[in-house]
Amino acid sequence: MFEQGPSTTARALLAVILSIVVLGVDQRLNHLEGVRAALATATSPLVYLAAAPARIIDSVSETFSSRNQLEEQNRLLKEENRKLRGRMLRFLAMEEENIRLRGQLGASLKLGDRVSLAEIASVDLDPYHQLVAINRGAMTGVFPGQAVVDANAVMGQVTHVSPFTATVLLITDSRHSLPVRVLRNGLRTIALGTGQIDRLELPYVLPNADIRVGDLLVTSGLGGHFPPDYPVAQVMAVSTSQSGLFGSIIAKPLANLDRAREVMLVWSMDAGMDPDPARPETEPDTAPVQAESPADTGES
Repeated sequence: MFEQGPSTTARALLAVILSIVVLGVDQRLNHLEGVRAALATATSPLVYLAAAPARIIDSVSETFSSRNQLEEQNRLLKEENRKLRGRMLRFLAMEEENIRLRGQLGASLKLGDRVSLAEIASVDLDPYHQLVAINRGAMTGVFPGQAVVDANAVMGQVTHVSPFTATVLLITDSRHSLPVRVLRNGLRTIALGTGQIDRLELPYVLPNADIRVGDLLVTSGLGGHFPPDYPVAQVMAVSTSQSGLFGSIIAKPLANLDRAREVMLVWSMDAGMDPDPARPETEPDTAPVQAESPADTGES
């Protein structure tokens, strides 16, 4: 009563045969390339949509993984940066110390006398006292009246000595006086401390004396406490006093009085000191260098 077609087995066999024929024709004649391309183009959206969930999952996983890796790398780089900055600061401190020590060495070579390095242990700078304490004392041959310099110029002289420390009176202390001369023309005078760390005064200079702003003042060597021809200060101002007897000269110390960390103790050969710091042959007066009178300086 009902029309019946080929059986399922016959249909499957026919499909297999057609497939083999199509494969053979495509393999040998390559006539189905256009059809294959058209079918691939038609089905590509379906393929893309089918692969989209897996691709999204992989992308999200990679994003979180990359973020974690970047955070970890960032943390490691920050930690390494802190370590390198700390090392750099230590290197800078060592470089500055090396520069200071090389400067001290160069100054000691210029002096030509026996010197010994010392570190400043404490500072007492006020209008009434300009003192520093150093970590050298009588056990290393330090004696009262000994000259103290830095890499640039004269700093002061030792006033008190204990076995392991010593007190240095700076040249800017109001109680200190230092025989100096003008390097340009040899004019001798006295540089007095004013109680100000950046100021010396030359009160015993005649108004017509040949001294100018910018002149370099060096030690004269008189008194035997300081080696001669070592820088002291630079003239900053020249004026005439109201009395008309002497001029008013202001000079700026060249030593780093408020910044120095290392100083040099000088054993002067010319002054008859033993070159061995451990056994000084003589011991100068404990009082600071006294001011010379105008007659002592050769001025009238």
